[in-house]
Amino acid sequence: MKRTPAVLWIWYQGGLFKGFQRQPDGLTVQEALENAMRHAGVPSSLMPAGRTDRGVHARMQVASVRLPPGYSAETLSERLPALLPPGLGLCVARRAPEGFHSQWSATGKEYRYRFQLGGEVPAAWKPFVMDLGLEPRLEGRRPTPERIAEVLGAAVGRRDFQAFHENSSPRKPRTLESATLHALGGGLFEARLRGDGFGRYQVRYLVGSALLTAAGGLSEEHYRAALDSGTSIPGLKAPAQGLVLWEVRYPLDKEPFPPDERQRPPGLPALPPFLAETQVDTKVA
Repeated sequence: MKRTPAVLWIWYQGGLFKGFQRQPDGLTVQEALENAMRHAGVPSSLMPAGRTDRGVHARMQVASVRLPPGYSAETLSERLPALLPPGLGLCVARRAPEGFHSQWSATGKEYRYRFQLGGEVPAAWKPFVMDLGLEPRLEGRRPTPERIAEVLGAAVGRRDFQAFHENSSPRKPRTLESATLHALGGGLFEARLRGDGFGRYQVRYLVGSALLTAAGGLSEEHYRAALDSGTSIPGLKAPAQGLVLWEVRYPLDKEPFPPDERQRPPGLPALPPFLAETQVDTKVA
């Protein structure tokens, strides 16, 4: 009998794991998930839509897996949640569409990065937010939200983002479809970046360097030269704790999750860092 191709939508709080991919030491998301699946009767490896680094969270990580003969996605949905460790959960498990692959079928992703621009970081958000007051290169500098939005928006377009990602990622044109800033209330802000693909640390370097440029710690001339020609700059890599893999997108013929499910994910905790908003959600012009 053939194995059944299935797709999982999982979430996790990255601060509790040493990244996604298996490592020689320390618990990773992949190890925790595959261990739980084995105890649920699915001794299979999985293929994620991408690998997040240590400390990075995921509201929507998608993984392909093949189920044993006679084993259904519904059975996995029933058994798996109780076997997962704290900070890791399952939203949906179902049979995958024909020809679906979690990574190669994806057409784009959205990341969100949270930072505190003024006032105290609320206690519930401390593990999930960059506090600008604790960044040495921003000490004594407080960029305005409008200036941050302007600098961040300059990165939108199809270009070589070599200056904003690690050399371990392939150098190739990537499209940043949008980069917007939203005020969530109480001095908490969220940068939302959507694109067809991202190199390693790209979102963290883009956000961190935009903050540094908006604050006057990096010249806008150098920042724009890095965007236009890939010129190396002393950019700022924002801390991992503020970053959330928010969504993975697929074409209609490979889409595993209906629109209402994407809007209201079952099993997703209504706690930071997955809240889409606090009291308000105002786009900064």
